[in-house]
Amino acid sequence: MTDMADSFDTDFETTALHLDGQTGSPRQVEVFLDSAARALRGKGIDWPLDRIRVPPDFAGSDLIVLRLADDPLQRLILKEPGLVLHLPRPHKTAPAANRGAILKWAAAAIASVALIVFVLVPVMADQLARFIPPEGERALGEATLTQIREAMDETGYRPVAFCDAPAGRAALDRLQARLETAVDLPTELTVHVLDHDMVNAFALPGGHIVFFKGLIDTADQPDELAAVFAHEIGHVVSRDPTRHALRTAGSIGVLGLLLGDFAGGTLVLFLAERLIDAQYSQGAEAKADLFAHRVMLEAGLPPDALARMFERFGEQGSEAAGIMAHFLSHPALGDRIKAARAATPRGHGFAPLLASDDWHALKSICEQKRWQ
Repeated sequence: MTDMADSFDTDFETTALHLDGQTGSPRQVEVFLDSAARALRGKGIDWPLDRIRVPPDFAGSDLIVLRLADDPLQRLILKEPGLVLHLPRPHKTAPAANRGAILKWAAAAIASVALIVFVLVPVMADQLARFIPPEGERALGEATLTQIREAMDETGYRPVAFCDAPAGRAALDRLQARLETAVDLPTELTVHVLDHDMVNAFALPGGHIVFFKGLIDTADQPDELAAVFAHEIGHVVSRDPTRHALRTAGSIGVLGLLLGDFAGGTLVLFLAERLIDAQYSQGAEAKADLFAHRVMLEAGLPPDALARMFERFGEQGSEAAGIMAHFLSHPALGDRIKAARAATPRGHGFAPLLASDDWHALKSICEQKRWQ
């Protein structure tokens, strides 16, 4: 023991390896506990006990590693664990250095991600949508429709079936032709009916429009179904589904870089789910409504059929959750009903859309599939 040690009241002493954080070689040093000064001392060592910490040791429990709370580099390595019992705060977490700067950088990082996801990605998606060839859009729509049918399968062994009873399909084609006379379509429409009770309809990239049996069951008259059809055509003409798909894929890509890989089939499935419950912007929804009003008038049909359909959805409450989520995002339902009624001229006569037999056939478009 050194002469310096003899002048102190020592009740613990051992040999340790000291890493000073400046040189690459450890040195062996005799350290002892100075109870009076409440410090650990030795040659070149004068560590206050209340500042000594025991960092987590991931290599094992055969050695004790000590450090100073305000010194991230120095280390003492001991074999004797008894000293830890004399330390008042051995496991207290050291305060983060430059906490204010860290918080500022974290806030800046979050703001940057938000800027990319909510501003840059939508702008780039809108620009990119103009350059996607029609065949690319149709392929994306077909792949997404396949994922939708498989995701909604409740049997576990086959996708949700298409409804295509000949008489019902012919009636739907007549309804579609009536609307197409009033609009210059940028792409050919492909209309599907899925044998599912969800009250919903939506558009997919490439001119695909999908109706669920539940929506057709909900409509009381042909012009109500036509109004929803016209609204979805409005989304196709504006290419809302393609832009929405690109925005979703872009946002997932950015978040995937930050949180881990998110690609392949999982991406397509997530995209499918988002398109089923598409929440377009207020402007896109309002434009699709106005488009539907104009097309209905030019096709000789009453625009207020859309208002009647909205009211019917509201009366059904939770049973219409799917279509309500799709149609009621923005603006308010009451405003949309008023706008549809205001777009209908008073005293104007409208030509019938379908004969009663055709309407009955359309309402039964899924019945033949169920009996097969």
